[in-house]
Amino acid sequence: MPAFAPTSVVAPPFRPRTNPHLPTLAEQSIQWAERFALTANASTAARLRRANAAELAARAAPSAELAHAQLLSDLITWLFALDDVCDEDGGGADPCRVSPLISPLMQVLERYGVPAAGPVADQEPLSAALADLCHRVRRLRRPGALLRFTASLHHYLFALLWEASNRQQGRVPAVAEYIQMRRHTGAVLPSFALTDLAENGLPHSRHRVDPRLAELNTVAADLVCWCNDLFSYAKEHHQDPHNLAVVIAHETGQSAAAGLAEASSRFTDSLALYLRLEAEVLVDAPPAVERLVAARRHWIRGTYDWSVNSQRYR
Repeated sequence: MPAFAPTSVVAPPFRPRTNPHLPTLAEQSIQWAERFALTANASTAARLRRANAAELAARAAPSAELAHAQLLSDLITWLFALDDVCDEDGGGADPCRVSPLISPLMQVLERYGVPAAGPVADQEPLSAALADLCHRVRRLRRPGALLRFTASLHHYLFALLWEASNRQQGRVPAVAEYIQMRRHTGAVLPSFALTDLAENGLPHSRHRVDPRLAELNTVAADLVCWCNDLFSYAKEHHQDPHNLAVVIAHETGQSAAAGLAEASSRFTDSLALYLRLEAEVLVDAPPAVERLVAARRHWIRGTYDWSVNSQRYR
């Protein structure tokens, strides 16, 4: 494990699993990125390969058939590519540069997977790739999943503006504000939507609005994001305030080490909360809810295992 912090993350107590299609997922996601010009040069191509989106997708959706797992792997590849574009030359620190980047992406989402009237060649690479993802989701004929996917991506794009504004102003958000917005900046919710689609974890809406299941979903998103924060801390904390350990240290006036320890403690406490919620939710749960809960387990454990192996934060 990389020496990311003077503390450690507790390994989630779930059995690690990996989709057997991982080698195919990895190669096809790179080919997909190349086809949509997301790898404009050797440097960006190398970054995407190091990020290994396919491994994260394979761990998050271990039972999914190839086509559905590929959709998730391509989404994560696209998210990494957009993240790299925002980070390049400090573009993610200027809302005036982020706004024109996300505007065409919003237009894509508002078509709900219906192809644009003009030729694909006229679209920017990120827009064309996103349009392909939305179209593939639409073809699966699960409108509820499509609506969840596009709505959560809308929230993600708006959250990028929030981050850019904070960076421009040199502002460190309050802990409560950060925790709320991190669920969106991490793009976990659109990833959950495609994972549920891939793993057939699509319960009726009356189950999805159950307060216990809604809280379980939120806690799972927090765990995924906070695990990422802890593993990425060593690489990113000097240049970006958007990290749970950083905002805790800033708000409390503690040292960086104390902020890391508190962030790790919050992760452990939230993991215990997740386990309690899971036990409650699974009482007399229908099969679709059971599959959704299993998908959250895979995401929590998969994020941890992928983070241990990933070169993205080294």
